[in-house]
Amino acid sequence: MQKSLSERDLAVIWHPYTQMQTAPAPVGIVRGEGALLFDEEGNRYLDATSSWWVNIHGHAHPHITAKLAAQAAQLHHCIFAGYTHEPAVSLAERLLPILPGNQRKLFYSDNGSTAVEVALKMTIQYWKNTGRSRHRILAFKNAYHGDTFGAMSVSARSVFTKAFDDFLFEVVFLDLPTAENIGGLKEQIDTLAAEAGAFIFEPLVLGSGGMMMYDAALLDELLAHCRTHNILLIADEIMTGFGRTGTNFAMDQVQTPPDIICLSKGLTGGTIAMGVTTCTNDIYNAFLSTDKLKTLFHGHSYTANPLTCAIALASLDLFLEPSCAANRQRINTRHRAFAVTLAYHPEVKNVRSLGTILAFEIVTGETDSYTNELAGFLFSFFREKRIMLRPLGNTLYILPPYCITDEQLDEVYGSILAMLEAYGKQWA
Repeated sequence: MQKSLSERDLAVIWHPYTQMQTAPAPVGIVRGEGALLFDEEGNRYLDATSSWWVNIHGHAHPHITAKLAAQAAQLHHCIFAGYTHEPAVSLAERLLPILPGNQRKLFYSDNGSTAVEVALKMTIQYWKNTGRSRHRILAFKNAYHGDTFGAMSVSARSVFTKAFDDFLFEVVFLDLPTAENIGGLKEQIDTLAAEAGAFIFEPLVLGSGGMMMYDAALLDELLAHCRTHNILLIADEIMTGFGRTGTNFAMDQVQTPPDIICLSKGLTGGTIAMGVTTCTNDIYNAFLSTDKLKTLFHGHSYTANPLTCAIALASLDLFLEPSCAANRQRINTRHRAFAVTLAYHPEVKNVRSLGTILAFEIVTGETDSYTNELAGFLFSFFREKRIMLRPLGNTLYILPPYCITDEQLDEVYGSILAMLEAYGKQWA
């Protein structure tokens, strides 16, 4: 008898963020269409989290598929040191003008973590190249910026970093700004100003930290204060970019421009991995020198892969269509209406919505955390319903592709209400 994809997988594959000894066998997916994915037995799954927040236009989108096929017939890959190609140049030309702030140069890498690594190396070397010692990095508590070592260092010490904490460089972690603490945060920055080189932050929403949302005006006030001390500002828009928070980019909602922006996830519409790090001319010019030691020594074998660049251009085509903005507004409106329903549920707390993101915590006797035992119940419940929702501990969130229909949203909302009823009977 022919083995299933799940059986074959378990014999040879180690999955991310998965305790392989206790996790259920993975579902074998064979194709996708719009907001749906289909397994090897023909069952359909509704993707309510955009397959880890990347798939903004839906699976197997025909426009992206056509552009990929056209590029595949022309050029698959080319070393990007000393050579260039049309898709890479066109993508930079089209992307830079729509980014917040005065972004003038784009550096290609492979994913979100590497985009952050590049940003950190840019800022650290910027200060060295300009002959100043500004070695301290600031970040938010509960932040998550990726799983490579630099990205882990600027992320909160948590279950994600615990095995590696002794190997990470020291970072100053700040509380999220509130009306009550903003004055204290400014004073804290004042004490660090002489050595603080950069502040890296997820604007408006801390994703893996639990979809923690905070006020744009207070973020702007904090960033403006950093600017008075010449602290470089790194906006990690890997999750928030490309429409997730209601505007094209989260930083469109603040007045203080970033020096560096990190992008990935929605950049290619969830088709092939890519990361980019953009910067101002001031950052870029600090690396221009006859001294080769001032070069940014960073790169990847697949930097600016032509296939990936072509896909990103196709995704950008779709993103800039008026229908995309209309869909995002439609999802936001539906989320906000459902949030009212959730707010009155006794098993729910801290309901919040921003753009196409809806999140809340389920009331439990345990501490709110990624390792909360409730997560297993939630994951299993929704997988049985064939709704793809992946909880962050007892935090549940919806972050769908923009093509999701109202009927499909109703299906997601209905499954959540059914889960809360089952939870109330079994767990509460």
